[in-house]
Amino acid sequence: MSRLKGRVTLATVADTAGVSVATVSKVLNGRSDVAPATRARVQEILERHGYVGRRPNPVQRDTVELFYQGVVNAYSVEVIQGVVEAGQAAGVDVILNAHPRHPRTSNVGRAARWIRELIGNRRRAAIGITSELSAADLAALSRARLPLVVVDPMNIAQPDVTSVGSTNFAGGMAATQYLLSLGHRRIGYVGGPPTSGCNQARMSGFRSAMEAVGASVPAEHIWLQDFLYDDGLAGGCALLDLPDRPSAIFAGSDEVALGILEAARARGLRVPEDLSVVGFDDTEVARLASPPLTTVKQPLREMGAVALRTALQLAAGEKVASHHVELATSLIIRGSAAPIHISSVAAS
Repeated sequence: MSRLKGRVTLATVADTAGVSVATVSKVLNGRSDVAPATRARVQEILERHGYVGRRPNPVQRDTVELFYQGVVNAYSVEVIQGVVEAGQAAGVDVILNAHPRHPRTSNVGRAARWIRELIGNRRRAAIGITSELSAADLAALSRARLPLVVVDPMNIAQPDVTSVGSTNFAGGMAATQYLLSLGHRRIGYVGGPPTSGCNQARMSGFRSAMEAVGASVPAEHIWLQDFLYDDGLAGGCALLDLPDRPSAIFAGSDEVALGILEAARARGLRVPEDLSVVGFDDTEVARLASPPLTTVKQPLREMGAVALRTALQLAAGEKVASHHVELATSLIIRGSAAPIHISSVAAS
């Protein structure tokens, strides 16, 4: 303890504050069962006398596990930011970890070890970003009663798995309708994994818009791999090397769109004069692209925030309104798409 005008004891502080020694001890140890006004008075007296006693035990903050699979990209960074900001507002720590992807296996032992780690680290809930979870993972989470929320699950979500996404079908339709309004009819789609729910919805919106105007979609105009730059580059090369190549391509993500822009550049094609491109996400890379990317905006940070708030609701034993929440998308028009009549590609 410190000495200011003699030895300062708990009894001295208690007497000055007009409370019991037990109350002073509770304040020092961070106990919650002390009235706010009393706590403030005791703390002021402790500080005035420079009392340094036993350091109180740190308060155990609630923690939520935020995990992802694969690489962290422009999309996931935005979602992570939304989760972290919502965690700060709720007084919850967010712990970011990688979770290995085992798409073809259902390893019960591995899943059990993962859940034991989460419970041992006192996680209240788990949030996954574009994750593909096995049946063993889901079963282990259920047995442990550990709430799970997935943002844009890579495999088709089960009815009892809570998920957060956007209006992917409407977004896919809006992107395609915009290209159709510019006069394009040969439109390709380069997207993510066939098993991805959000990819299926975006592609369904694309097909629906094309069918509505009687525009055909040849099988070779569809390329499905993943949502990353290299996949866009490979898909762009494949579609742009076709004898009857598309005059426009709808990309399943902004990173895919950037890969398509590079494939066009390597072939001497100008965007948007020779090829129109529309992306999906509206991440920072869309604004930095050359030309700036016309894209479908997902409210990615809000999706992360909704996932965090939903996970905390489940952890508190509260019911949620829906097992799947969809936030609205909107089309952001920039400079990567143009009317077909200025294209140097002859309509054939």
